[in-house]
Amino acid sequence: MSPGAGEAGPPRAEAHSPSYFSLLRGSPGLREAPVDFCIPCNPYFPTPEVFELLQQNLTTILKYYPSDAGTIAAELGSVLGLQPQTLVMGNGSTELITWIDHLLIRDSVAVPVPTFGRWTDQPLETGKRVDMYRLPEARGFALDTDDFVRFIRARGSRAAVICNPSNPDGGYLRRTQVIDLLDRLTDLDLVVVDESFIDFVDEEHAPSVADEAALRPNVVVLKSLGKNFGLHGIRFGYLVANPALAGTVRRMLPKWNLNSFAEAVVFLLKEHTRAYQESLRLVAADRRSMLQQLSALPGLKVYPSQGNFLLVRLPDGKDGVHLRDHLLSAHNLHVRECGNKLGSSSRFLRFAVRPRQDVLRLADGLRTYLYAGSGRATAALTPAVTAITPPPSAYRAETPAPPAYRADTPASPAYRAEPSGTPASAYRVDTAAPVPPAYLMDASASLTPYRPDPVTPPAPTYREEPGGAYRPEGYATPAPAAPESPVYRMEAPRREAPYPEDPFVVGGDDPRHGRLDPLDLSTRWTFGEDTSPFRAFDGRGEGTRGYDRRS
Repeated sequence: MSPGAGEAGPPRAEAHSPSYFSLLRGSPGLREAPVDFCIPCNPYFPTPEVFELLQQNLTTILKYYPSDAGTIAAELGSVLGLQPQTLVMGNGSTELITWIDHLLIRDSVAVPVPTFGRWTDQPLETGKRVDMYRLPEARGFALDTDDFVRFIRARGSRAAVICNPSNPDGGYLRRTQVIDLLDRLTDLDLVVVDESFIDFVDEEHAPSVADEAALRPNVVVLKSLGKNFGLHGIRFGYLVANPALAGTVRRMLPKWNLNSFAEAVVFLLKEHTRAYQESLRLVAADRRSMLQQLSALPGLKVYPSQGNFLLVRLPDGKDGVHLRDHLLSAHNLHVRECGNKLGSSSRFLRFAVRPRQDVLRLADGLRTYLYAGSGRATAALTPAVTAITPPPSAYRAETPAPPAYRADTPASPAYRAEPSGTPASAYRVDTAAPVPPAYLMDASASLTPYRPDPVTPPAPTYREEPGGAYRPEGYATPAPAAPESPVYRMEAPRREAPYPEDPFVVGGDDPRHGRLDPLDLSTRWTFGEDTSPFRAFDGRGEGTRGYDRRS
């Protein structure tokens, strides 16, 4: 489809998606930053506290040289429990892929496809033979290790690469399967296991084989910190290998190949490990929810994934390029169409995992494209809610009878309160609130949260506030209530998100993340006079809050 005047044009046909900034610069018709379903990113890390620390030290980070790569690698090793001589840090995993190709791959490499494009493009650019093993669509793109070994033997490949989880489908081999594959390929010059997305795996507790790579003579494990930490812009990754292999790569890299932002983040990791682990748990929960929501769309095939993205196949007759352009121009959603991936086609798209509210917007855009003219385009995923303004009596706590609950959706039940005397349509679940959900009453002026009171209060009376809201004014004679029956009380209208705003994350409507266009030149940051390097943060300083204590 051709964009009209003022509309965002489609991304150019390249081997990889355009950067987020080039998309904004090349699309002057965009009135707001698009919701990014294209680049797999951790939306829950860094936390606002970490961003605040980086902001406070921004002057120091930008003005002074970073430490050398060896110093940063030693700190990362202490966090990961690995010896620094087995680590090599790079300015993004792509820099490391380039040097792996130049130094460790001699003449041929076997690669399952579809996969991350640099594993096929980079060796081809340097004249290597790339033996491409097609992952069968009929088996959900699952890698059969026995068949892959037979393929390597038949082709005479001298090196092999696997991505685990696989990109773009998110397929996963368990640790024992990968170790078995490494045992069977000990005669190769090199075996690379790209674990760029391994931290998002929740199928088993310790999936990585980095500890094995540190001991084996021909194995390299590649990691991408930018993908895991939600910091693609910093560009940092690392590899793990035995000291001889690691030293071969390390000697070719500049001594100062990492920037000060990367150093600052690495030295903050120990203090924020729990926050990072919690972010991974939230991403896994969003992935399960997103899989359920997209699988409910008729004709759309969604592949199970252990990465922070989902691969989907469109119904017959639908084209991913047209859908990509439609979602950007009509719904301001940026998605990854996979037609330029070897072993794939334009019927496939990869969607980064995002919070539920963004996924509802994506599902609405998919329906308008997939079912236009079929009568399905207007079908809602959840029942429509009619906004009403109930009388003040509707806010009265009902005692001693407890409120009834009803499941909104069969797949992932959320519950809404139905006090007697109020229509059921007056309530809906607050999707922005963390579990357990807050209960919201729809009104013409505002949404008013309800929450269960663990202690039965006296029966409240209410007075009207501007905007149609009500709040307790006094208390009438206490009325007994059964201790196991929750009583609901009115709170003042609450509009702030459960988490502090995060000015560094862009795109999307999720209230858990404040959005700010990175190209907005009107933004002004104010910094204190203290520019000492990497100010320590212990959660007890004035104006700061520990991650586990935030509201």
